Amino acid sequence: MARILIITTGGTIASIESSDGLVPGMSSQQLLSRMPRIPDDIELKNISLFHIDSTDMTVNHWMKIIGAIRDNYDDFDGFVVCHGTDTMAYTAAILSYMIQDSPKPIVLTGAQKPIGFEITDAKSNLQDSILYAADPHSKGIVIVFAGKVIAGTHARKIRSQSFAAFASINLPEVARITDGHIIRYLTEGHFYKDENTVAKNEVTFGETVNPNVFLLKLIPGMPADLIPGIFMLYDAIIIESFGTGGIPDSIENAIFKQLSQYKPEEKVLALTTQVTFEGSRIDTYEVGRRIASNFKILESRDLTLEATVAKLMWILADRNQSWEEIETKFYTPIAMDTLR
Repeated sequence: MARILIITTGGTIASIESSDGLVPGMSSQQLLSRMPRIPDDIELKNISLFHIDSTDMTVNHWMKIIGAIRDNYDDFDGFVVCHGTDTMAYTAAILSYMIQDSPKPIVLTGAQKPIGFEITDAKSNLQDSILYAADPHSKGIVIVFAGKVIAGTHARKIRSQSFAAFASINLPEVARITDGHIIRYLTEGHFYKDENTVAKNEVTFGETVNPNVFLLKLIPGMPADLIPGIFMLYDAIIIESFGTGGIPDSIENAIFKQLSQYKPEEKVLALTTQVTFEGSRIDTYEVGRRIASNFKILESRDLTLEATVAKLMWILADRNQSWEEIETKFYTPIAMDTLR
């Protein structure tokens, strides 16, 4: 008998119609009451943490989800977190760093249409998630959506309305679920740091994160006026650059000036790319090599934007680290987050 805990947080899957549009309103018990029959060898328990649209998700909400999983970890074989789709990829990423080497599956799912609608993807997504969470071969943090099983560090919402809302970026899907059958592409060993961890089945829970991470999305000809203020307020700045990576002339001098005023561990600069697939390569062009040769920076490479944000929040929870410690943690693969 597999014991699965359903954790509801709101989102479209649990929304009801109101005069002002859809609002999260169903409890976990109400959600499950609309589900088709669950196999007899699966026992479901449920808790409602909060009822929010996922656009309102904060670090405090993340910590409540992590706390609920930690507090109930020994009593269940798997977990299903029902979550709004808009920020689900960020939550999946932060859980991947805050709950490492879990021998038990922690599944995030949701829906593009509420479970109470006649035409909805909610029932199939929730049913697939429960099936996956109850399977003894399932491990780690994943998103289950539209039949896809996606590693928590590689998920991204790519469609705003269609049922096939999520894609796996720069990594094959972990599995597919079709007619109740799980077809696996990646083995359970991919979810762990090494074979010794697999054998020990040791899970570790993080205690806190650092929310002072800023994302700067570049546009052509961007003015440099805001750069000093951003560096003053945030511990890490992620620049979402063009192509393989690089900073345009319009803000380059301002970035260089700010970096020269701080130690690299005081203001961590990370470069990623606006391009969805294939990652960054900042040494491809002179414009990228210029900053890499003059300053100590991090490059996201194959990490998704969501994983880059989450990993820096996790790493910088400890502000008493050297640059070498920060750099080592950033480039150490965790939960399949990077391939190179």
